Amino acid sequence: MRILILGAGQVGASVAEALASEANDITIVDMNRAALAALADRLDVRTLAGNAAYPSVLHDAGIEDTDLLVAVTQSDQTNLVACKIARTLFHVPTRIARLRSPDFLDPQLLADDNFAVDHAICPEQDITDYIAKLIEFPEALQVLEFAAGKVTLVGVRAYQGGLLVGQPIRAMREHLPAGVDARIAAIFREHQPVDPDGHTVIEPGDEVFLLAATRHIRTVLKELRRMLEPVRRVMIAGGGNIGARVAATLDGKYEVKLIERDAQRAEVVAGKLAGTLVLHGEATDENLLEQENIDEIDMFLALTNDDEDNIMAASLAKRLGCKRVLALINRRAYADMVQGGPIDIGLSPAQVSIGALLTAVRRGDVAKVHSLRRGAAEALELVAHGDRNSSKVVGRRIDELPPIKGAHIGAIVRRGKEAEIVERDGFLIDAYIDRVIIPHHDTVIEPDDHVIVFCTRKQQVAKVEKLFQVGFQFL
Repeated sequence: MRILILGAGQVGASVAEALASEANDITIVDMNRAALAALADRLDVRTLAGNAAYPSVLHDAGIEDTDLLVAVTQSDQTNLVACKIARTLFHVPTRIARLRSPDFLDPQLLADDNFAVDHAICPEQDITDYIAKLIEFPEALQVLEFAAGKVTLVGVRAYQGGLLVGQPIRAMREHLPAGVDARIAAIFREHQPVDPDGHTVIEPGDEVFLLAATRHIRTVLKELRRMLEPVRRVMIAGGGNIGARVAATLDGKYEVKLIERDAQRAEVVAGKLAGTLVLHGEATDENLLEQENIDEIDMFLALTNDDEDNIMAASLAKRLGCKRVLALINRRAYADMVQGGPIDIGLSPAQVSIGALLTAVRRGDVAKVHSLRRGAAEALELVAHGDRNSSKVVGRRIDELPPIKGAHIGAIVRRGKEAEIVERDGFLIDAYIDRVIIPHHDTVIEPDDHVIVFCTRKQQVAKVEKLFQVGFQFL
C-alpha cells in the first residue's frame, strides 16, 4: 500500500513505525527537517520537507499514486485542507485526519462535499477515555474494549498469592463461578511473549492479558489480582489539553484536584470545572503535595507536556504515599524504562491513539484494532464473511484453522438468531442479543461473527488479515 503521512510528530512517527514494518511504501511530509531526518535514519521511508497544505508539496510527495492519506500534523486546519485537496484534485481513495477541536467533528463538515475526511481521529479524546478506564479498573495496566463494549481485554501484573499464580492456566475454570468463562489471551514474561496453553504456569510478575465478557471481567480479575479499593480521590498534574479533558470527564464522579503551573491557564480551567479544585503551583513541589494530602489520593495522573516533569511528579507522589500513579510519557524509551518501578503505568499517548488509525488501515473487515505493549503486539476484532467455500474460517472449527504461531482467537461475539423479549426504558421489546463466546477447539466460526484475535508479535497481523479475507467466489 502507498501511504502518505503528513506530520512527523509523535503521532506521525508512531504511525510510520507501525506501518513501515508491514512492507508499505511510505512518504512523510513535514516542515521540520530535523524530525524527518531522524525518522529516515531509523525507518525505511521517504521524506519531504514542506507545507502539507500546499498542492505542489503533495504533488512532489507522490499523492497521485497514494492509496491512503494520513493527515496528523499539529494543525487541524492543515489536516482538513490536505484531505479536501487529496480528494478533489488527486482522488485519493482513503483520507484520515487528526482533529483536536470538537468543532470540526461534525459529520456533515467532514462529508465528501465538504472536507472529505473518511476517518477522523482525536488522540486527546482517545487518551482521556483510556485513562478513565484505568481509573475504573485500578488493578489494570491496560483496559481495552471490543464489540461495542461487550468484550473487555485487561492487562494485569500477576502477584504472589494470586489464586492462579503458580498454577496451570487450566485451573482457572475451577475457580470461576458457573456461567462465567474467560481466556488468557497472552502472557509476557520479562518482556518476552509466552504462548499460553492449558499447561502454562503463571509466575509472579507476569504481565497477563485476560479476555472476557465485560459483565464478567471483575470476577475474572480476582483470579490474578488483589482487588484494590475503588478510586474515589484523583489528583491531576497539568491543566493542558489532556489534563483538562480528563478532569472534565471525572468531574462530579470523583473527588478531583488539579495542579497547573500557569496562573492564567489555572483560572480558565477552574471556570470550566465546577466540581474540581484547581490549584496554582508545581506538581513537583513536595510541600504542595503534602499540604493537599497526597497520601490519601487513590490515583495520581501526571499529564503535563513535559516527560521529565511527569516522571518526577509521579515518582514523588508515589514516594509520598499515593496508592497508584500514572505518567504520560511521549518518549517510548522512557515509558519502557519507568513502568514497573515507582511509576505504576507509563502511558505513551501515540500508542494509545494509534489503534483508531490502524482500524482504518487494516485489510479486510476489521472493526477494531488495539496496539499493545508499545506497538509490539496487537489485538484485532475481525468480522467473518462468506461461507465454507469462499472463506478460510467460516464453517470451520477452531482446530481446523491453519495455525499462526503467536496468534490466538480469544473470543467470538455472535448475534442471536432469534429475538428475545428484553426491558428497555421501562418497555418490553423484541431484540436480538449478542452472545459472547469464549471459543474452544471445537467451536465453529459462523458468518458475521466478530472474532477477536490476539497477536503477540506484529509480524503475525498480516497473516491473520489474509486468513479472514474472502475469496473471489463470494459476492
